[in-house]
Amino acid sequence: MSPHRHGQPARTAVLLVNLGTPAAPTPAATRRYLAEFLADPRVVEIPRLVWLPLLHGVILRTRPRRSAAKYAGIWMPEGSPLAVWTERQARALHATMAQRGHEVLVAHAMRYGEPALPRQLDGLVQSGATRVLVLPLYPQYSAATTASSFDKVMQWAAKTRRVPALRFVDAFHDDAGYVEALAEDLQAHWRAHGRAERLLLSFHGMPARTLELGDPYFCHCQKTARLLIERLQLDPRQVQVTFQSRFGKARWLEPYTEPTLRQLATAGVKSVDVMCPGFVADCLETLEEIGIEARAAFSAAGGQDFRYVPCLNAGPRWISALAEITLRHLQGWPLAPAAGAALAPAADAAHAPQGER
Repeated sequence: MSPHRHGQPARTAVLLVNLGTPAAPTPAATRRYLAEFLADPRVVEIPRLVWLPLLHGVILRTRPRRSAAKYAGIWMPEGSPLAVWTERQARALHATMAQRGHEVLVAHAMRYGEPALPRQLDGLVQSGATRVLVLPLYPQYSAATTASSFDKVMQWAAKTRRVPALRFVDAFHDDAGYVEALAEDLQAHWRAHGRAERLLLSFHGMPARTLELGDPYFCHCQKTARLLIERLQLDPRQVQVTFQSRFGKARWLEPYTEPTLRQLATAGVKSVDVMCPGFVADCLETLEEIGIEARAAFSAAGGQDFRYVPCLNAGPRWISALAEITLRHLQGWPLAPAAGAALAPAADAAHAPQGER
């Protein structure tokens, strides 16, 4: 980190945080990403003496090649979909805040991989940020995602001399703007493709014991689903909440997405719409696991019409909702430097932190 520059105007900043992604769809890049991700004790709550030998001795020798092939199948020309959409969300949020007259810095970071969260925080501080709102892009709180991001911020703070004032957004699962963005996307999908016989709301899975230990994630998912059903005045019997992305042999939150799709097809349901409200940006879990693997499972069991509803990504209704969430949590903080203060020289405040790499 470069020496502190005294006399800078004090700025307010927003840091969007997402999970992370390999830098390239290759076994080597995927191995580096998985090594960091799966070594987090928030993610895998197994004693280290048991888990780490298994991780490095077995999993990281076999899984990276398979995962890299899956990433290659959904990679965009600009890079990983999660990285592309998260950066676009940061740019769009910065532009929306500026249009509303708010001069705040906006950056994005990944909990694992690049752009690294500590480096982005360093960049914000170097750009004059004395107040930082940390906004993880996980609508439903989970210790494995939200709390892990908070952990990383506090690890950075423990090594930083000038720690800015920090605020954290722990969840927005019941935010009216977020629910409205989901509803509008689903309605647009139905206008374009018609409505299927059944709607599946597929959330990322978590071990079942996390609910027993006090994690509110399952309850948050159920509330998001209920609010969406109420907003669209849907028949609850035509909507199912399921959980995807199981790992290991332990029992996870149920019902599971892919077996549910097979059961529906076997029971004679010919068409399904699948939406993933727990992800605000398309990624491996939505584009490959749902869009390819789950589609194939439904078809193999006799289903005919599988329609995946894309994530919110950088849609204008979602960006507007994100701006409202941001402003609500920035209340009481100045949204522009003091009158007469010279701004930091960065031409694009949304990417000033990355310029410090």
